[in-house]
Amino acid sequence: MPEFGDPAEVAAQRRHRLKWFGLAVLAIVVDQLTKYLADTSLQYAQPNEVLPVLNITLHYNPGAAFSFLSDAGGWQRWFFSAIATGVSVYLAIWLYRLPRKQSLLALGLALVLGGAVGNLIDRVIYGHVIDFISVHWQDSYFPTFNIADAAISVGAFFLVLDMLIHPQPKNERQG
Repeated sequence: MPEFGDPAEVAAQRRHRLKWFGLAVLAIVVDQLTKYLADTSLQYAQPNEVLPVLNITLHYNPGAAFSFLSDAGGWQRWFFSAIATGVSVYLAIWLYRLPRKQSLLALGLALVLGGAVGNLIDRVIYGHVIDFISVHWQDSYFPTFNIADAAISVGAFFLVLDMLIHPQPKNERQG
């Protein structure tokens, strides 16, 4: 799609897009690198204590968040891959079209996009998502997660924060 208008504004918009798509790519690279390191250097389900409340423990999740549908027989791999692909395309288009002044929203979208693509890569290549960050308090454990999951969670926080800081007027919500 060709861009028209003030050349300086067009260049600024391109830098804006590059910055946010670059952040999404950075999230993907860090996620994939840490998953590779976990998968090649850890023994499955053997906790390695980092802090009294944090272990590094390799787990595979064939389901969705909190292992939802993890024992569904295999069809969920492609179902969740299709959903992640659709959501990622939608987020990328939204991020591409976003005006420069909406940096908080762009930050949230970029992190969610990077996390979604990071987990999508695992699901397509391995049939499961590689998780390795295990947070716990005494004998109560939070589900194991990864950098992509963290990016999605932090990104969602920024999306909610943007909605609270910049609420849409009523007339824009009804359209």
